[in-house]
Amino acid sequence: MELVADVVAWFLEPDHWQGSDGVPARTLEHLWYSVVAVLAATALALPVGLWVGHTGRGGAVAVNVANLGRAIPSLGILTLMVVAIGIGFWPAFIALMAFGIPPILTNAYTGVREVDDDVREAARGMGMRGGELLRRVEIPIALPLVMAGIRTSAVQVVATATLAAVVGLDGFGRYIVNGLAVQDFAQVAAGAILVAVLAILVELGLAALQRALVPEGIAALAEQAATDAKVQGGGVEPAASAPEARRG
Repeated sequence: MELVADVVAWFLEPDHWQGSDGVPARTLEHLWYSVVAVLAATALALPVGLWVGHTGRGGAVAVNVANLGRAIPSLGILTLMVVAIGIGFWPAFIALMAFGIPPILTNAYTGVREVDDDVREAARGMGMRGGELLRRVEIPIALPLVMAGIRTSAVQVVATATLAAVVGLDGFGRYIVNGLAVQDFAQVAAGAILVAVLAILVELGLAALQRALVPEGIAALAEQAATDAKVQGGGVEPAASAPEARRG
């Protein structure tokens, strides 16, 4: 109970809400590290996942590489980057980006591959080929699973961005690292709470965006595709908001 009281006192301290070490400034720093990593992961993984899902070539390799990436601890990647290029922004950026790639790649690939063959044939019968088929038919149907992958990636990166403080950056990880250094466990707990709250807010915000972007019928198709993929052992991140989209 003493720790709880100390944490509450920490949050009530005005000095912790102003200046370069205040919660607002640390929030912006943490969001910056997370946003640039997720955007970079999306820019790399999304086109590859969509194209491999469309062509069907190299799908097993792509998914296996992505799943292998899940097994490598982000701290391990961060350590390797520090050894290779030193401390600072880039080791943290590369580690967070690598951590964000697997769910985006896997879901983009699976979302496109699970498009019904009859739908593809109907589109081809209308004269669609190649990129047009991907752009006008497969991507819209795959959108719920794609968004689910981006949501998963974003939440994971936000939760992991505390590691940036290990290589000299700031964000909420600074509270944890500094708190551990001086055995200020109230500060450590406060940092952990802030990270958890931010991750929840990111999840809720992206879920709302997904409900706004995904039509009801497409959400139902994606839910069925996710179910089929899980039965086949595809390792796809579930499109958790498909039922939510129907309610919305």
